[in-house]
Amino acid sequence: MPATASRLAIFQESVIREMTRLANQHGAINLAQGFPDFDPPAELIAALEKSARGPFHQYSITWGSARFRQALAAKITRFGGPAIDPEKNLVTTCGSTEAMMVAMMTACNPGDKVIVFSPFYENYAADAILSGAEPIYVPLHPPHFDFDRDELARAFAQGAKAIVVCNPSNPTGKVFTRAELLEILALAERHDAFVITDEPYEHIVFDPHAHTHFAALPGAFERTITCNSLSKTYSITGWRLGYVLAAPEVIAQARKVHDFLTVGAAAPLQEAAIAGLELPDSYYAGLRDLYTRKRGLFLGYLREIGLPFT
Repeated sequence: MPATASRLAIFQESVIREMTRLANQHGAINLAQGFPDFDPPAELIAALEKSARGPFHQYSITWGSARFRQALAAKITRFGGPAIDPEKNLVTTCGSTEAMMVAMMTACNPGDKVIVFSPFYENYAADAILSGAEPIYVPLHPPHFDFDRDELARAFAQGAKAIVVCNPSNPTGKVFTRAELLEILALAERHDAFVITDEPYEHIVFDPHAHTHFAALPGAFERTITCNSLSKTYSITGWRLGYVLAAPEVIAQARKVHDFLTVGAAAPLQEAAIAGLELPDSYYAGLRDLYTRKRGLFLGYLREIGLPFT
């Protein structure tokens, strides 16, 4: 039998999915995998029932249906993102997982180096390696998971082609301040590097923190590749809908990668998800309140068992 690709030898099964199976097997609280424990909003469920009756059963436009991208662009701008053209700045993907691989393969050549803050969501290093790039790890230091400016500068000085910034961070929960993001941008500009952001938790942020769209920072748009997902915001992790946002020149290349990876995201789900993108601001306020209550209950439980987390 021929040997399989040698680059796979360093990988093992996803720790996240393995821990989910073990938690299910033993009836344990699952802190490994990020999926909400509540149903999607009623508007999405009703829209899904309607879209399932057609006419959305064939391929949509490869990089996302026009109606979905238009609604997505409006929602992004409404919540502090850059003003974008849905025809030039977006690729609809099968979740943020595919979006990250598309971004990595669009930005990097084999042999390039990619900075990854650590601890990190496991796909970042894997995506870099599968793209032929080499990860450079820069620690986020507890308890607040700040980065050391000198450590980050030294990482960029190694010739990094890109840096991955997950904001809010998975798994630390860190929300990068605007000042921190501007420092990252300054280094990226100095070394002519891409900033690949992953922002699926943008609406799950607790006071006094606030989420900042990296691509909306002054001078950032041309070198930012934003990856995001609808999964956490609308409790539809199984729908696998995400996107890449970038400058037209970058998106033109990202569309090629996306086309050869998955052809396109599910057409009926794109149509149904428009109902979520058009929900009023009150939905997002309610989502934040819900997670604030859940956070309070969880921290109370930790204190009861002797783990004084704050």
